[in-house]
Amino acid sequence: MIKVSDIARKKVISLMEDEGFNAQTDFVRVGVKSGGCSGLSYDLKFDNAAADEDKVFEDNGVRIIVDKKSFLYLVGTTLEYSGGLNGTGFVFNNPNASRTCGCGESFSL
Repeated sequence: MIKVSDIARKKVISLMEDEGFNAQTDFVRVGVKSGGCSGLSYDLKFDNAAADEDKVFEDNGVRIIVDKKSFLYLVGTTLEYSGGLNGTGFVFNNPNASRTCGCGESFSL
């Protein structure tokens, strides 16, 4: 399961509404793809449909879908939002990552 912090929840809901999505019926699609300076990078986007092989769950009022392959890399991850001096954006706190890059957008196992 992927957890969503309170700050990330507020930002997700705000961005979904800005882009014409409904936070109560639509999803945040979280995935992993090859690339980034550490080997794998996170992929985050809004979606309004889940495929048969997707894992679907909800945390802190945010509906999340993850494809089966990505789910193996993301189990136990917390989606957070940082608005500090080092940059603004979503941050993945992934306990499965053995190494992350300085920007926090990629990782390796």
